[in-house]
Amino acid sequence: MSVDDSLLREDPGVYKTLLESTRAIPWKIDWATLRFAYIGPQIEELLGWTPDSWATVQDWADRMHPEDRERVFNFCVAQSQAGVDHEADYRALRKDGEFVWIRDVVHVVRNPDGTPHALIGFMFDISERKRTEERLLDMQRELEELSYKDGLTGLANRRRFDKMMDAEWRNAQSLRQPVSVVVLDIDYFKQYNDHYGHLEGDECLKRVARALEGILRGPRDMLCRFGGEEFVLLLPDTDEGTAMALAWRCLDLVDKALIAHAGHGSGRRLTLSAGVNTVVPKERDEVTPFLATADRRLYLAKERGRARVVCDDGVL
Repeated sequence: MSVDDSLLREDPGVYKTLLESTRAIPWKIDWATLRFAYIGPQIEELLGWTPDSWATVQDWADRMHPEDRERVFNFCVAQSQAGVDHEADYRALRKDGEFVWIRDVVHVVRNPDGTPHALIGFMFDISERKRTEERLLDMQRELEELSYKDGLTGLANRRRFDKMMDAEWRNAQSLRQPVSVVVLDIDYFKQYNDHYGHLEGDECLKRVARALEGILRGPRDMLCRFGGEEFVLLLPDTDEGTAMALAWRCLDLVDKALIAHAGHGSGRRLTLSAGVNTVVPKERDEVTPFLATADRRLYLAKERGRARVVCDDGVL
């Protein structure tokens, strides 16, 4: 006699015992009445609700997290009406008020005409899996955040700047608003490294970054380390006059940080130069020429004596 034949000859009680000895929770719902015909006793250990308290589909829906209820209920009803087997993940309410992540695996038993006759399925506790997924998502978010940070100064890096610049550029095009950038560069930084050494040069960059962080007005302003000793301040919805004032404020913040720079003269302090550009971008305007103009004005500031701001090829 085959194993299948042996199982078929067994008393139905054997199957009930097998079902109720698993960690998966079996259940059955009669479609015509939407009442539970059966739910495994394991449900009480998992959720605290006794099997006899699961009378109707409404009990199932009521014991679902409010944020999951409509989505899961509508999905399961639609799939069941279509006669499609399906799965659904949701948070189920424990009797003590806590929530447990459940995966319901549902099989639709159909009448000869194809209409639903009953739903049978298994509930699985997937809380640990969800906790693992959340930990992995947290790690992914942390890695993504780190990928947008300059490792030395902790400021946003070039990758982050490029992403935000693109978004703010498109926003400015759509709303016809001005967008400004201030490109900042430490004056005589090569001489600083030559005089103090590269480790002190790194510390200098950190001090400059800390000083400049005070310039940010709100969450949309962004300061990034563009590379080397160059920093960029992105100023959405900011006109030229305000951008110029903020550029000069950057120079003042670093000056007040009192970072000595004896590498280009006795008793000298570290200074910055800046180039500013402001535009209300038109539909076909591109970011690269916009940034190039600000960068060119930075080097005009260098040529005209450093420790100054240049905008529109003028010196203030």
